[in-house]
Amino acid sequence: MQTDIDPRNLIGRKAFDRNGTKIGTIDEVYLDDATGVPEWAAIRTGLFSRDAFVPLEPSELVEGSLHIPFDRALIKDAPDFGVGRHLSPEQELQLYHHYGLDVASPPPPPDRDFGNVAGQETPEDTRG
Repeated sequence: MQTDIDPRNLIGRKAFDRNGTKIGTIDEVYLDDATGVPEWAAIRTGLFSRDAFVPLEPSELVEGSLHIPFDRALIKDAPDFGVGRHLSPEQELQLYHHYGLDVASPPPPPDRDFGNVAGQETPEDTRG
């Protein structure tokens, strides 16, 4: 998705699935904590329905509407975390997995020196 779009301008826009079927209206936009880039949108799927989270990265803003490259059924089945609250990294990971999107693996832990390797002696070990 274009990252130069003001996320406030997305709220209230219509959202459509990959087949052009209307899903609902964008209720909220969630920004990435580290970059401030819009990352998720909460789509109000009906008058008495809950909001469904959709990823903004593979989605496109076309002629004032958000077009999401997933089927409506998949979007409606997205995990429900409620709106108006911060998405935790674990919740974001669940959403990425729900949509089958690759996420960068966390960097490997740094190598640590946990002491001597068996069979190797240090000067302190040879003191007698």
